[in-house]
Amino acid sequence: MSQLWWYTARAGGIVAWGLLAASVLWGLALSTKVFGKRPRANWLLDLHQWLGTLTMVFLGVHVAGLMLDSYVDFGVADVLVPFASSWDPAAVAWGIVALYLLLAVELTALARRWLPRKVWRSVHYLSFPLFVLATVHGVAAGTDAATTFAVATVVVVVAMVALLSFVRLDQAARQARLDAGAPVPGAGPRHRPPAPTPPPTL
Repeated sequence: MSQLWWYTARAGGIVAWGLLAASVLWGLALSTKVFGKRPRANWLLDLHQWLGTLTMVFLGVHVAGLMLDSYVDFGVADVLVPFASSWDPAAVAWGIVALYLLLAVELTALARRWLPRKVWRSVHYLSFPLFVLATVHGVAAGTDAATTFAVATVVVVVAMVALLSFVRLDQAARQARLDAGAPVPGAGPRHRPPAPTPPPTL
């Protein structure tokens, strides 16, 4: 019973990272149109939003478990102020910064209909440093991070995020070239409309 909250904190952190990874991967899958170019069903976007919400829930479980555990004795400042913790302050700080980034992403997602699209998109791009910091936090502070299964999972997930991110950046670069009228490698020749016929002269 004395280790209940410690196990709760560990489980909450692991599940929160898994849900965050799933949310990032699902969002990239939607933006890269791996499901096809047809209009997306509403449930596909709803699932992305629910994954983000569940990440918040299990992050709360993770933080609450740490504060209720008596072994390390985390206080409010330890879980909210970077480098305030005496237990591995750098590793904990990455997690705290990730927490604030997640709050920013999720709150702006909830307020999306009232925000300018440019503002929402700019904040939503924080999902990438959020994922990086959460992963660094988990690897540096997680007591289960050195297991073979954990290492393999992190490597595979990070590789998938990197691959889909590269595809998304490549698609954005191609679209920018098309919008600018520049040739795009592999896109084939651009068909220009015929020049208008000059009016007859007398």
